Amino acid sequence: MTFLYTRTNTWSSAPQPTEETIKMWKHVTQKKNWRIVQLPNGFLQTEYKDIDSEDWIDVTRRETIAGAEQAIDASIEHYSKKLEFNQGPKVVKTFK
Repeated sequence: MTFLYTRTNTWSSAPQPTEETIKMWKHVTQKKNWRIVQLPNGFLQTEYKDIDSEDWIDVTRRETIAGAEQAIDASIEHYSKKLEFNQGPKVVKTFK
């Protein structure tokens, strides 16, 4: 039987997000920066407010308000996890 051992990269070797990226992640994790608009075709579009301007950036389209709000909540959760991971790897188990 043959075992293959590979070398893995350490945390510090991974590309780190820029301060601008982290600022955007923090911005989109606040629900007050989101809105839902109805389009002419009846679909609902989720949008978040741009940090530097008064523009709104479209993200997803859904058929129902519940679906649109769920998409916003999922986006907030996604970016919250990115911010948490940016603090470094999370220890899930240690051995003695």
